[in-house]
Amino acid sequence: MVDRLANSEANTRRISIVENCFGAAGQPLTIPGRVLIGEGVLTKLCRKKPKARQFFLFNDILVYGNIVIQKKKYNKQHIIPLENVTIDSIKDEGDLRNGWLIKTPTKSFAVYAATATEKSEWMNHINKCVTDLLSKSGKTPSNEHAAVWVPDSEATVCMRCQKAKFTPVNRRHHCRKCGFVVCGPCSEKRFLLPSQSSKPVRICDFCYDLLSTGDMATCQPTRSDSFSQSLKSPLNDVSDDDDDDDSSD
Repeated sequence: MVDRLANSEANTRRISIVENCFGAAGQPLTIPGRVLIGEGVLTKLCRKKPKARQFFLFNDILVYGNIVIQKKKYNKQHIIPLENVTIDSIKDEGDLRNGWLIKTPTKSFAVYAATATEKSEWMNHINKCVTDLLSKSGKTPSNEHAAVWVPDSEATVCMRCQKAKFTPVNRRHHCRKCGFVVCGPCSEKRFLLPSQSSKPVRICDFCYDLLSTGDMATCQPTRSDSFSQSLKSPLNDVSDDDDDDDSSD
């Protein structure tokens, strides 16, 4: 079906509409063989609070952006190559339902659909596109993924020292290796994570010590993929935007 749609006028027209919705600030999306599989609004778990984002699934990329005018205008375009994507279901918990993780070497995050059926359709289509891409390229799935950031609202104190309380002066930071919310003194060091940046990035002291000794696997967070606190209003909006790799969120 994808091959049949690849060169159809209907597919070309649909992709052109998406391009126009992002305007001049968005990257061109029309290339030979690219097919728009589906689109819809998903709730993306951002560092401050969950927010609605418009997602577009193509046969080779996943695109999402901020909604300015529904079905007419979007901005802050993000493009994720599907070859690098792994997805994992998240169990329902409280108000957070029908969710899954989108994991890549450069960035990972949670999204939630409106219904269980919608979640199933999104996950099935994404998995099918990834499988087809890897089959054609002969590549193997990526086994390295960026940590999913713990939302600001889940941490009133540093998740490493368990002592420092966050205030307008003592700001929240995120370790790029484990995703924990940490204080400045617990995350003063930098380490080169090539999959995420060409420059050394902020990591917590715990991960720095493990990375320095080569014990990289242990740096992954031991917490479950639970985001039950994220829909609650943050106690203080004191996030350090300069320390946010997705400040538009």
